Amino acid sequence: MTEIDRNKVDSLLSQERARFEREHPRSKTLFERARSSLLAGVPMNWMTRWVGGFPVFVDEAQGSRFRDVDGHDYIDFCLGDTGAMAGHSPAPSIAGIAERVSRGITLMLPSEDSIWVGEEMARRFGLPYWQFALTATDANRFVLRLARDVTQRPKVLVFNWCYHGTVDESFATLSGGEVVARSGNVGPPVDVSRTTRVCEFNDVESLEAELAHEDVACVLAEPAMTNIGIIHPDPGFHESLRELTRRHGTLLVIDETHTICSGPGGFTKANELEPDVVTIGKPLAAGLPAAAYGLSEEVAQRILARSELIDADAGGIGGTLAGNALSLAAMKATLENVLTEEAFEHMISLAERFADGVTKVIDSRGLDWHITRLGCRTEYLFTKERPRTGSEAAASRDEALDELMHLYSLNRGILLTPFHMMALMSPQTTAADVDVHSEVFESAVAELTG
Repeated sequence: MTEIDRNKVDSLLSQERARFEREHPRSKTLFERARSSLLAGVPMNWMTRWVGGFPVFVDEAQGSRFRDVDGHDYIDFCLGDTGAMAGHSPAPSIAGIAERVSRGITLMLPSEDSIWVGEEMARRFGLPYWQFALTATDANRFVLRLARDVTQRPKVLVFNWCYHGTVDESFATLSGGEVVARSGNVGPPVDVSRTTRVCEFNDVESLEAELAHEDVACVLAEPAMTNIGIIHPDPGFHESLRELTRRHGTLLVIDETHTICSGPGGFTKANELEPDVVTIGKPLAAGLPAAAYGLSEEVAQRILARSELIDADAGGIGGTLAGNALSLAAMKATLENVLTEEAFEHMISLAERFADGVTKVIDSRGLDWHITRLGCRTEYLFTKERPRTGSEAAASRDEALDELMHLYSLNRGILLTPFHMMALMSPQTTAADVDVHSEVFESAVAELTG
């Protein structure tokens, strides 16, 4: 196998950093100006993690592309880390949004669109009852409260190195077999060992041992992990997860926020899962804040049995803008006309093409790398072995290669998802877009190995 010369990585990285700064003077100027009014110079702290020393400032975006303030055009495979999976400003969504804006945005009252969206989500995911939020974080947070309430159990189980938005209970990891706060967990309200149990994804034996304590209200899980590299479930893992949660009286919550890439009904529908609850956010409203959570018949009835009308406005569930008319109109327009069965067929075929292009380069250069795919999402990792757990994936990270490959791509008009070597397809992405990436990827690898 071809060995990567680390001196060459460092040299190329220095060249690409210099090129980025040289070719983005306007973005740099805006970043410096922003530092006087925005914390760390960005509107949200994670924007500091972009490669290059400062983020690209966007001028406009349409479909699968955007332009920055320095006039550079980019093919966007990041797509707002799934928030823009429908593509940037898709015409049907914009039409639905514009029509609703002129007739009222938020009223704390239902609109007919909410019924349509609830019925459509039930059709897609197989759960009969739905509620709406503004982010997947909120959907997860609300569901955890409901799960603790109906089970009268205090804890949540998550898989090591998971990500479920900014949910306090999920920022936990394992250290020496003990549950501790994840690195970077900002101001946790309580010791996470009091709220959370953790085990490794695909580890059925550990899962059973943790559930045997009989204090877990719910398992909160992505059906395939996506935030530490794409980690597929082992054959039979989901059958074991479902059987064990039922045996121990624990609810199963499937977070489809990223795994919606598997198809119109997410991984749940594509693989015939039987969760008690589904949560999802990000792409539903073509980039507008919107999220949803679906409930099984049994869970819905248990919630209603414990609900008092007098407490409906102050139970820690929901928010004034949740279920607003504009979000629901955007969701209806996007689900009905953009994120359709046909769109997913197109997107998944492009992800297959993307993976094939990367695989050909890896094989031709004899690299110990691999690419994996989940529906219309792909990711390449700089290891030969495919990780089965979050710990294995975390241990395989190569920060220098990550930065180099991201920056090399960015300097040649391709945006990949930050923090990962991940690419997502939109309905507007084209085969030509994918082939440009294959060419740039081949060029980067040639420079690394030549």
